Amino acid sequence: MSEATERRLQRAQAELRAGGAVLLRDDQADVLALSPERASPDRLAALAILTGAPADLLISRRRAALAGLVAPIEADDPRGVEPVAAPIRDITDPAWRLAADPTRSDDGTAARERALGRLRPAGRASAAAIALAKRAGLLPALVSVELPAGRLPGGASALDPVIIEAKLLKEGQIAAGRLKRVAEARVPLADAENCRIIAFRPSDGGPEHLAIVVGEPAADAPILARLHSECFTGDLLGSLRCDCGEQLKGAIRTMAAADGGVVLYMAQEGRGIGLINKLRAYDLQDRGLDTVDANLALGYEADERDFRPAAEMLRALGHQRIRLLTNNPAKVQALGAHGIEVVERVPHAFPANGHNAGYLSTKARRAGHML
Repeated sequence: MSEATERRLQRAQAELRAGGAVLLRDDQADVLALSPERASPDRLAALAILTGAPADLLISRRRAALAGLVAPIEADDPRGVEPVAAPIRDITDPAWRLAADPTRSDDGTAARERALGRLRPAGRASAAAIALAKRAGLLPALVSVELPAGRLPGGASALDPVIIEAKLLKEGQIAAGRLKRVAEARVPLADAENCRIIAFRPSDGGPEHLAIVVGEPAADAPILARLHSECFTGDLLGSLRCDCGEQLKGAIRTMAAADGGVVLYMAQEGRGIGLINKLRAYDLQDRGLDTVDANLALGYEADERDFRPAAEMLRALGHQRIRLLTNNPAKVQALGAHGIEVVERVPHAFPANGHNAGYLSTKARRAGHML
């Protein structure tokens, strides 16, 4: 992906986060979109007026099902990722927001049905718009207008949208896996005084990933390695809702005792949905959902992480064969698919406490973790 394309993707993400409009172009149809959690009520109302077309709520089919707008859908049904569009009957009626954000106080399905028209499938540009919202760390729910391909109505220019080709979102996903080693320093840790931290920056301009190199990992033998997704609440604050902090510190201790290893500290908070959405998921869990269903209710997949950057980091450090500290077989499979040989899965489980027993049970029961 060219540098100019990367900048356009970054601009589009920033525009959504700032409450602005983005136009996703495709040869089938274009989509002009705003984020309902960031755009002002006046800008949302102006969308349909300026384009002369009805505004839709754009969400995933799974989010629509969990909102009670369509028939229930299984968690592993591939149709769940498909975007659907529901006409917003009155943009000033707050009830349509219940389908966009499940953490809002819910008045029931009747209110949503009052605010929204009949759902219909959405096209490729809509799918790209949802992907863009995810990249921006926003709820994957947009207020959008579908327009004829290549013909932006004159009035819509008042919204000053950032224009981007829908196909570039797929290129952006690939670019996120291409990394450049940008900085490193010796950082003695409490459990591993001989330690270096190396920073890698994705070519798409996304957040940096870190390699925590403990000791002197062997260059000619499989090394101990762990893929660890950052967890602000667990790693830094010591949250008892998860086992992340224990897993991170335990991995470092294990590697120090073994004379070396690498922790790949990935900028993929909340299984890739970001800290704010993880807090939303926690809110839904407090209302009775498990960790998988909470992510699905927000419109995300159960796990949005991409492990290609981890494989790239290992290669950059000169390690192609590893002994992986994990309970998650998906990590073993993903690294293998990206060219890293996992010669051994090393169990890495910690006892439950009074707050995370359900979380650990869900990981084992629904995500296949070997606990």
